[in-house]
Amino acid sequence: MSEQWIFALEVTLNGLMAGVLYALVALGFVLIYKASGIFNYAQGVMALFAAMTLVGIMQGQVPFSHVINALFGTHVTHFGWSVHGFLAILLTVVVMIGLAWLVQVLVMRHLVGQEPIILFMATIGLAYFLEGVADLMWGSEIKTLDVGLPQGINLWIDETTLNWFGYGFFIDNLDIVATCIAALLVGGLVLFAQYTKQGRAMRAVADDHQAALSVGISLNFIWVLVWSVAGFVALVAGIVWGTKSGVQFSLSLIALKALPVLMLGGFTSIPGAIVGGLIIGVGEKLFEFAIGPLVGGATENWFAYVLALLFLVFRPQGLFGEKIIERV
Repeated sequence: MSEQWIFALEVTLNGLMAGVLYALVALGFVLIYKASGIFNYAQGVMALFAAMTLVGIMQGQVPFSHVINALFGTHVTHFGWSVHGFLAILLTVVVMIGLAWLVQVLVMRHLVGQEPIILFMATIGLAYFLEGVADLMWGSEIKTLDVGLPQGINLWIDETTLNWFGYGFFIDNLDIVATCIAALLVGGLVLFAQYTKQGRAMRAVADDHQAALSVGISLNFIWVLVWSVAGFVALVAGIVWGTKSGVQFSLSLIALKALPVLMLGGFTSIPGAIVGGLIIGVGEKLFEFAIGPLVGGATENWFAYVLALLFLVFRPQGLFGEKIIERV
């Protein structure tokens, strides 16, 4: 096998790993859209908020310490203890459930039956509000997140590919763990959506709010549930991305890369989010590898969006999305 083919194979594997990370973020969008018909612009900020909250709890940081010190002239920053990663994750899950309840009580229940554009605008406002609250709670400095996930080159893959091809592949252990986590999440979410009473109620709410209410489905409970699950997915994505690149406010921008994933996979398909993520991840890596040197590089910044534009023109519902047919 030639060197170019070997390098292309390594690039493909790394693209698959990157695609899984994109898909983790896209899952949160799909969940809320399936259950409420809302495109949740705040999903990326939810991942940021969850990651910052997790780091703050682990480090024993005092929430809103900057505000407290400014108001009362104190100098408190930390409680003086640290929290184990597993317990901190559980506490962060509780925080995200509480956030879901607040979103429902303060925002969503007042918008039942409104046009989708109004709901979308509400999530834009929610995104910037959460970003400001995260800044006030935990500060804006870059934070290191370590919950014990393995990182660095996988030596077994490196040695095996070195023996096979004479060239060792660099595959990050964190990407392998993320792939396993994504597979478990997708499997669990598909089973939940298809075979549980709450999952069927979520789909009914997405089809028609008023009809769901008329058959006794609690809209308040379903929306709290779906925002809680989306918050959990955001936490998982925040942990993986935060471990990989640090917890910083640019983390919220990962939502932008999830948009092409959704356009490819379809806004209503959980498996589609994974497949779309893999296509984007592999496509942008291979395109950069093959075409990037010919056009000056940096094609990863725009390849996903151009591919999504082509899908919008020729297959707007995506690969797995439901085609909408209106009879008049």
